Amino acid sequence: MRTRTLLALLFVVLIVAFAVLNWPAFNVRSSLSLGFLTFEAPLGLAMLALMGAMTLGFAVYMATWQGKVLLDTRRHTKELQTQRKLADEAEASRFTELRGAMRQEFETLAQRLAQSQEALRAEVHESVNSLAAMLAEMDDRSRRTGSPAVR
Repeated sequence: MRTRTLLALLFVVLIVAFAVLNWPAFNVRSSLSLGFLTFEAPLGLAMLALMGAMTLGFAVYMATWQGKVLLDTRRHTKELQTQRKLADEAEASRFTELRGAMRQEFETLAQRLAQSQEALRAEVHESVNSLAAMLAEMDDRSRRTGSPAVR
């Protein structure tokens, strides 16, 4: 139990003990006035009944207030769960979009790399053909001039 609850319970126990120990004084009849009405009743019992009614009213008020707080807490919890779910879904869709964008970028890079490789192959092929043509021309010249070919 909380400290406040224990103190309230201790206070009620002390009031009950006080009433039990002084019961004869609580039952002494006296003339009581409400301003517009005068009557005879035990003043101690009237005060004890008023204090009991006030305590009961306070307990009902606190129970109502706590129930309202619990309902608000539940409503807020549900709203938070809904918002968290929406945020998770939005984050998941962002990841999906990012995955798609990265996949597209990788495909574009792969196409560029393939084009670059193809261009490099063509250039190397042209260079090999050009070099072969030069060597053939040099071989032809060397045969025409009569000098031995270098091998």
